[in-house]
Amino acid sequence: MKAFSSAPRDPILLAIGGHDPGGGAGLQADIETAAALGLHCCTAITCITVQTSCRLTQVIPQPPEQLRDQCQAVFSDYKVAAIKIGLIGHSNLIQTIGALLDAHSSLPVVFDPVLAAGSGEHIVDAALLNQLRLHLLRRCTLITPNLPEAGLLADVAERDQAARQLLRLGAKAVLITGTHDASAQVINTFYPANAPPSQWEWPRLPGSFHGSGCTLASAVAARLALGMPLETAIIEAQQYVIDSLRQARALARCQLIPQRLFATRHAD
Repeated sequence: MKAFSSAPRDPILLAIGGHDPGGGAGLQADIETAAALGLHCCTAITCITVQTSCRLTQVIPQPPEQLRDQCQAVFSDYKVAAIKIGLIGHSNLIQTIGALLDAHSSLPVVFDPVLAAGSGEHIVDAALLNQLRLHLLRRCTLITPNLPEAGLLADVAERDQAARQLLRLGAKAVLITGTHDASAQVINTFYPANAPPSQWEWPRLPGSFHGSGCTLASAVAARLALGMPLETAIIEAQQYVIDSLRQARALARCQLIPQRLFATRHAD
């Protein structure tokens, strides 16, 4: 096997998640976000979904050995700088992902716990929730649930209490997004394990967006791959997301699709 080339290269993001046939969310969102921010994105598919911008109807998990082999192929061929995890789809994939993260424990890991589709359908069961709590949260640099996902994962509805419970379960840092709140502004709250929380307010834009959570988590992971401190990466990722949502396109019947490739200036 040839050694890694010493030639300059773009930083590498490995995105582990689901395939969205419409390209608005999932791995396609990760690829576009990474490209916009100056990274190359490798991917490993956890599940195939059948969904539109209106609703999700089916999740078809991949066998654990296929996910393992995809990830091993990437690591044998690329110098990965960060990992982003999205939709997992089945509890039997958690041990495979956990073993991968343990084998590459020096890498930053951003986990977007996709527990429901944007149209509201739950895509998680008790077994998967339990496996996430026991085996995945403690292996992640940051988790980025929206408020309903944080409540479901922590089994606590209130924002601060949910964040504290997720930290007790081993999460190193939590960013709870306010996209599903009833507030006039979108309020995102960052809870590091050993420091007071930080909070940002963003305008609540009209319409509904497909893949905004994927975009945020990928943007944070991309910034971490570039060597940024975590809170700086979160601040810059939020600005990138709001810019992509302001330029979202009505390509599908229901939700708007973020314009992630609007400018390469964010990679500077």
